[in-house]
Amino acid sequence: MSEVTYAPSELRRARYAVAAVFAVHGAVTGSFATRVPWIQDHASVGAGRLGFALAFTAFGAACAMPLASRITHRFGSRSALRGLLALWTIALVLPSLAPNMLTLCLAMFVYGATAGMADVAMNALGVEVEQRLDKSIMSGLHGMWSAGALVGSAGGTLAAHLGTDARLHHVLAAAALTVLGLLACRWVLDLRPTEDEEAPPRFTLPPRSALLIGAVGFCAVFAEGASLDWSAVYLEDHLGTSAGLAAACTTGFMLTMAVARIVGDAVVNRFGTVRTVRTGGVLATAGGLLIVVADHPVAAMGGFGMMGLGIAVVVPLCFAAAGHSGPNPSQAIAGVATITYTSGLIAPSLIGGVAQATSLMVSFGVVTVLAFGLVLFAGVLRGGERTSVKVGPPDAAVPGPRS
Repeated sequence: MSEVTYAPSELRRARYAVAAVFAVHGAVTGSFATRVPWIQDHASVGAGRLGFALAFTAFGAACAMPLASRITHRFGSRSALRGLLALWTIALVLPSLAPNMLTLCLAMFVYGATAGMADVAMNALGVEVEQRLDKSIMSGLHGMWSAGALVGSAGGTLAAHLGTDARLHHVLAAAALTVLGLLACRWVLDLRPTEDEEAPPRFTLPPRSALLIGAVGFCAVFAEGASLDWSAVYLEDHLGTSAGLAAACTTGFMLTMAVARIVGDAVVNRFGTVRTVRTGGVLATAGGLLIVVADHPVAAMGGFGMMGLGIAVVVPLCFAAAGHSGPNPSQAIAGVATITYTSGLIAPSLIGGVAQATSLMVSFGVVTVLAFGLVLFAGVLRGGERTSVKVGPPDAAVPGPRS
């Protein structure tokens, strides 16, 4: 990208603008996640088939994410983000319109493709603003994502409690979020490539240094993806709760994630990367065990809350460690992002497959085992220890396949 000098006021405005974009992106996710049970009933699919349909989110993202960097290279960061974010907000409507398995798979493919491309573009801009400000802002940006997801899930909880048709709910939400996203994009940085800058490659393999770090991130993001998309289904199907209370569980999970990310920088600066991740792993494992053994909705909701607190800052710290793991920090960070984002996308479908073969309780037993992996392998992140740790979002990225 071309080097342009920005006034401090312009950088502050760009920071707030990209924060608003993160919030809009999160609100789409929250609006969708709380209505998964409605979408499942409307399409008349069981847990296994729902998991298979959710896998198309991963397929769509994997196919489309490499295009985001090329789109940004061609049109500039502002125009690219404006278009990609609008596609993502509008795609919220598609899953609730699907009347059967085939159309649900197609809808989830488009939903995943637009989600991945918008995610790449907004995180790349977040990194650019952070570099120009010369201070950590990614933790705050992801806090805004969580806040947006919380607002979206709260709206979904209310809609589910009132018995509102998800099609109407998502049309109204998509319209509002599209307008807000377009307004926010007016003030993001408009970065453009230099004349001699080559277009980014379509795909690059993660370096070896990123694999172990990415495996730690895999455990955390798998737990996040499973909890986000299946917590409401778990309470409604396994514990027999109402749709409103089930949706509230997803909202609570997002709330704990948001709180943990807001205070994440302070905790890491005080206790260090390895100790923070190891303690978070213990908390997440305890939460997973509580979910598995719970016979009352309140206990299960508490377990999901503990899970959220435990995993919230793990992947951001994986990015910090990747940046210190080799001679090419950007490539290492992109590799970790690829691994962790893939984890988040495949988790819902794998949970559905295990649930179909056994039960949802067994599925979250698998999640608990992966959470314990954070306790065992937190030492891998020791290379990310430093005086001031930059904490970014789980889906934070730099331009690349999942970057």
